[in-house]
This record gives sequence, C-alpha cells and structure tokens, in this order.
Amino acid sequence: MFNPEGIPLARQVDYVFRQLEGELKNAAAGTVHIHVRNNSVGKFGVKHHPIESRNGELKPSERGLTTQQVESFRKMAIEALKMKRNWTHGEICYDFATRPGTGTWSASVLYESNYNMANQTGSLFQYSPKQQRYRPE
Repeated sequence: MFNPEGIPLARQVDYVFRQLEGELKNAAAGTVHIHVRNNSVGKFGVKHHPIESRNGELKPSERGLTTQQVESFRKMAIEALKMKRNWTHGEICYDFATRPGTGTWSASVLYESNYNMANQTGSLFQYSPKQQRYRPE
C-alpha cells in the first residue's frame, strides 16, 4: 500500500501517473484529478470518454495517448508543480486531449486551493450573542 506521508508531492504525482498509465493509453481526452491534503495525495483518478457517439452510433473513441505521450504528460505534470504556491489542501486537475491524425496532444493544469475556517486558530469571526437591552415599561 502507498503511504504518501513524508514523500515529496512531486514523487507522489509521479506515482499517480504511473498508476494511471494503462487508462491514459486508452484515453483520447479527459482529466486527471488529484486531491491533496497536507501536501499528500489523498485520492486520484482520471475522467475520460471511452465511447463517442457520431450520427447516433456508439463507437469506441479514437486511439488515446501513446506510451511516449503518457511519459511526457507525467513529466509535464511533475514540472507544473513548480507553479503551485503556498497551499497544502486542494485539487490539481490536468486536462488533456489528443489531436486525431496529427500525433500531437495538449494539456492544461488547474490548481484549486481549499481552506477550512474551522481549522483556523484564533479565528477572526467569533460568535458573541447579542446582549438584551433594558427597556423600562
């Protein structure tokens, strides 16, 4: 079992892409998503469309990423971590697509940082009940 505690996030992302390699080789387009908590990967996966509909007929999608493209994608994902700044909780999404007939592919990265006010010490927002005013009758 993989225990990410104490392992740099770059090595964890490397592990994620190696685990997803089989799915990525069959995917023409989709999104790799990685949930991060305390700079550790909590869960990950890939969303893609394995079946396309053309003129009302279901057909398997065209050829997905090649082995070499998956390797380049993995390296790009690790390199993109250099753009992550000052957050430890959130999600990383890597959108990718192949271009049929050209042998090329593209990818983009989306970072989402998450913060939880319940975990903030010395919160600025503390509830104080409203005091009743004395009203003479």
